[in-house]
Amino acid sequence: MRLFGIETEYGIARHDRDESDPVVESMELVRAYLMGPFERRWDYGGEDPHEDARGFRVSGLAQDKEEDLFSRLDAHRPFSFHEMKSDLVLSNGARFYNDHTHPEYSTPECRTLKQLVAHDRAGERIVQQAADRRNEQIGDTVVSLYKNNTDFHGHSYGCHDNYLVARAIPFPGLVNGLLPFLASRQVIAGAGKVGVEAQESGFVPGAYQLSQRADFMETELSVDTMHNRPILNTRDEPHADEKKYRRLHLILGDANMCEYATVLKVGTTQLVLELIARDRAPVLELEQPVSAIKHISRDADLKAMVRLKDRRHLSGVEIQECYCEAASRELSGMDPETDWILQEWSETLRLLMQNRSRLVGKLDWVTKQWLLERFVREEQIGWDDPWLASLDLEYHNISPERGLHRGVEAEGTVWRLTTEEDIQQALSAGPPDTRGGLRGLCVRRFPDRISQMQWERIRFSGGWRPLTLDMRDLFDPTDVQICATLFENADSPADALDAWNTRKETSR
Repeated sequence: MRLFGIETEYGIARHDRDESDPVVESMELVRAYLMGPFERRWDYGGEDPHEDARGFRVSGLAQDKEEDLFSRLDAHRPFSFHEMKSDLVLSNGARFYNDHTHPEYSTPECRTLKQLVAHDRAGERIVQQAADRRNEQIGDTVVSLYKNNTDFHGHSYGCHDNYLVARAIPFPGLVNGLLPFLASRQVIAGAGKVGVEAQESGFVPGAYQLSQRADFMETELSVDTMHNRPILNTRDEPHADEKKYRRLHLILGDANMCEYATVLKVGTTQLVLELIARDRAPVLELEQPVSAIKHISRDADLKAMVRLKDRRHLSGVEIQECYCEAASRELSGMDPETDWILQEWSETLRLLMQNRSRLVGKLDWVTKQWLLERFVREEQIGWDDPWLASLDLEYHNISPERGLHRGVEAEGTVWRLTTEEDIQQALSAGPPDTRGGLRGLCVRRFPDRISQMQWERIRFSGGWRPLTLDMRDLFDPTDVQICATLFENADSPADALDAWNTRKETSR
């Protein structure tokens, strides 16, 4: 069963001050989206990042210490932790909140790639609308937002892709099947970056590389996300029936501006998960995965070879070809979306080696490199010129007036999967066949009756008994649509829940 979503942390800058408080700026930006006062509804009690998919519970995370430090530093603030988060659940089923120093937008759960891209683009609109309102409050255009992953000062923020996975798949099988694929996925999904960066050494200008996140990968497996960042995150927080499902939470990916790159990133990962579930993934084992992800990223000519434990040496493109060929053999003909992904995956890998110019407007790292190379030639500067880091950042500016990618898109150079109608629809409602759409429907129909929300449940106020819509196992599209019809037509949440629970009882 395909179900996926994207969480994007946005870079935020305020240009009228040499120093600004990113916590306050992010909080004020999220709240600027509201037309009324903030009301806390998100249920943090359902979140537990300490469970590890390898079968144990960690006593503490590196990020716990940082959050404790945040708490001490934030003690002087005139608002609580939950007020600072300013969690909003929107009418399209998405979540928009302040992740301490970054506004973060999480799409609703999506079933198709077109749904996902439309909701990712809707997130850009929502976050920019919040910035526009914040600038109106300030009285000047001073707040800018960037859909990227680095501030060029040694700090990184994430774009996380998430997948519903059957619990029956052994976690070691996921590790073995995914690590080589993820280390090389950047050849199609990297956002591109000028220079090299790390928390310890800061930013070093110079050579162009494929990925913004590769510099910050520190280990193969870990439950941490803010420190000791892993290629494969092991957090076991399914937001579903934990006996049946797990949520694969990937934090290594770049935030993509190109729709085509987003489609390939998520679509190919979903197909690899299908291969692993069928025990048909290619047998590849990198000797040093963390070194490999950096080595592949830092060679934009795609000639870098990484060593496997069987002593073979393969490039990032060759590793991707192994997965693409396995998927074509096993999954071809499964459904139209799968066949489309297989065709585009194979063609993209071919063009990367034979005619990369045809991928301008499709892959971010190729498009950004094309823009920067033109600038280097015209201005006669070197790749170590600090001007390029500034242009790199502006590629990711989501403002229609300032963003370099936005300019290329306006010229018609960028490949599009979505239409303006698709994005407008995603702004107002979630996918009708997922619980994300049902969540958004409840926000639209009964906003004053919702007391608490989580990904997998909604609690309603009123009445003499608890009113809870449990969605831990609500993934069948027919069931979702039936439940949505009941909530659409009911006079109250209680009426809808009575009808839904009666239907579940009679269908057992």
